[in-house]
Amino acid sequence: MRTQAEQLLRELVGSPDALLREDQWTAIEALVADRRRALVVQRTGWGKSAVYFVATALLRARGAGPTVIVSPLLALMRNQVAAAAAAGTRAVTVNSSNVDEWSQVYADVQSGDVDVLLVSPERLNNPGFRDTVLPQLAATTGLLVVDEAHCISDWGHDFRPDYRRIRTLLADLPAGTPVLATTATANARVVADVAEQLSGDTLVLRGSLDRASLHLQVARLPSPAHRLAWLADHLEAMPRSGIVYTLTVAATEEVAAFLRSRGVSAAAYSGRTDDAERRQAEDDLLANRIKALVATSALGMGFDKPDLGFVVHLGAPASPIAYYQQVGRAGRGVDRAQVVLLPGAEDEAIWRYFASLGFPSEEQVRTTLAALGSTPLSTAALEARVDLRRTRLETMLKVLDVDGTVRRVQGGWTSTGQPWTYDAERYAKVAADRAAEQQAMRDYTATEGCRMEFLRRQLDDPVFQTSEAAPCGRCDTCTGTPRDLSVSDEALAAAQAALGRPGVEVEPRR
Repeated sequence: MRTQAEQLLRELVGSPDALLREDQWTAIEALVADRRRALVVQRTGWGKSAVYFVATALLRARGAGPTVIVSPLLALMRNQVAAAAAAGTRAVTVNSSNVDEWSQVYADVQSGDVDVLLVSPERLNNPGFRDTVLPQLAATTGLLVVDEAHCISDWGHDFRPDYRRIRTLLADLPAGTPVLATTATANARVVADVAEQLSGDTLVLRGSLDRASLHLQVARLPSPAHRLAWLADHLEAMPRSGIVYTLTVAATEEVAAFLRSRGVSAAAYSGRTDDAERRQAEDDLLANRIKALVATSALGMGFDKPDLGFVVHLGAPASPIAYYQQVGRAGRGVDRAQVVLLPGAEDEAIWRYFASLGFPSEEQVRTTLAALGSTPLSTAALEARVDLRRTRLETMLKVLDVDGTVRRVQGGWTSTGQPWTYDAERYAKVAADRAAEQQAMRDYTATEGCRMEFLRRQLDDPVFQTSEAAPCGRCDTCTGTPRDLSVSDEALAAAQAALGRPGVEVEPRR
């Protein structure tokens, strides 16, 4: 079977000399031959997607049903559909951008014409999908893949309540259905939590998280205007094209507009960007038609551009684990990529804002439950009755849904009548964990030690269990070569004017 698997790998990557890594083969064998559940925690670019595409081809050849991949982002779905096509595998997706195609997609899945179906975690609890499509999928799927599996764990930096719905899907799978969970960003606590949710007999494969192509640097500048001017002055000298990450949606538009005004080709990308514009921005970056894509974390997990030359963060994420995940976009297929963090005094205010969107107080939860009955209430109607904003209310309802206390139905939400207990101790521990991650991010920006080693330790790199890692020899602290902080007077004046001007430039839609 390994010979067949490696032939499939060569077709997938387009290389006649490609060979499976040992852990890739171990995972494939566990899924195809042993029909086990496996969790693969490996660095970005290691080849996690190759495991599930090769396993899919082998299982389909043995008469298994289609693979179902739970994938969190549209950009990631599009990358995976293209990768599947390269392997001769037909993949289709169900998401918010192709509503008109859903009926045909479902028909193709049921007829056996589709090898891979990609769905978002949110789709799993859509009433129509959950009640009519999901039972059939659970009964016939040949392999379930949970991509970016750290999202399952509320200890993880990117917890998504919709991912907890996967537990229901897991419980409904016939005995012997293999399951693969993959992630590049999970520390030991998250790994243990995810493995436990998969099953008590999950095969866990973890590897080194070192990224030899990444050259990490931190550049401290005195003001937002200096950081913006620095981008305008220095981006063009960076290799190839890359990503500039910002902490807010508004900043993507502001920064992209400023860069364009300074002659740097740039586009904005966030969860609020129109789908057609996001596709165009992704394509422009992939084809190197723009120098930089200015993005939020919506362009994070799974976006695959092997020759991405740089990642710059305009503001520090609240977690070193999230930071490692985002910088992992760079240097996947090249020997050298530049990674620069530009921390700002305003970062912590943004961290506090997003932390305030955490799970509500017990009083707010019980007020919401009291407002619900057997007649469905929409989120908008509930928002008018409780003291919670829409995003926070929706997150809370999703958690309560997974707990079995409320249920999403056509027309809104209803109460199930099931008792509910406020787990104050757990929520407090999660909040403390988030605070510790923020302190670790402060420590990363200030460390005089190796930056790559720092990140690897935050992710509990298993290499450190058996040996002491050597410094990377590439980052600014290892080489003793700090980043050039020079800013031209002209760029600084333009940045100060741009930041002092209300509103943002909005280009006409193409």
